[in-house]
Amino acid sequence: MSRRDRDDEGRARNARPRDGLGRPLPYGSDGVERQPEGIVRTPAQTLAEAQRLLDDGKPFHAHEVFEDAWKSADGPDRELWRGLAQLAVGLTHAARGNNVGAASLLERGAANIEPFRAQPPHRIDVVGLREWALKLAEEAKQRVRVSPSAPRLTA
Repeated sequence: MSRRDRDDEGRARNARPRDGLGRPLPYGSDGVERQPEGIVRTPAQTLAEAQRLLDDGKPFHAHEVFEDAWKSADGPDRELWRGLAQLAVGLTHAARGNNVGAASLLERGAANIEPFRAQPPHRIDVVGLREWALKLAEEAKQRVRVSPSAPRLTA
C-alpha cells in the first residue's frame, strides 16, 4: 500500500517538488518553491503577486494566487478571479506545449472575464487580457509552437 503525502493538517497534498511551470519533478530534486495555499489577499495584493509570478515565468503559480482569490470571494468578483485563474492555466499549458489545453482554457477564461468588460474592477485590463488570450488561443489552435509572454493584468 502506498503512503500518500499529507500536509500539516493531514490533507492529501503532493509533496513532490515542481518546476516553474508546475510539473512534478522526482522526489529529492530541487524545485521551485510552491505558492502557499489559502492566502487571503486584497484584490491589489492578488494582482501584484500574480503579475510578479507571471513576469517571472511562473504562470502555474500565478494561477494558484488567483485560485485563492476565487475560492475566498463571494459575489460577482468570484467569476472574475476564476476567469483570471483559467487564463493563467491556459498560459501554463501554452508554455508546456499543450496547445489543445491552452486554447481551451484561454477561451474559457476570456469568456468568464467578458461580463466585466464594461466596468472592469480593480483596474484590471479586461479588454487587453481578452485580446491577448484569444490571440494566443488562436495561435495554439493553428498548432504552431507558441511563444507565450506574460500579459499585463492592469491598465
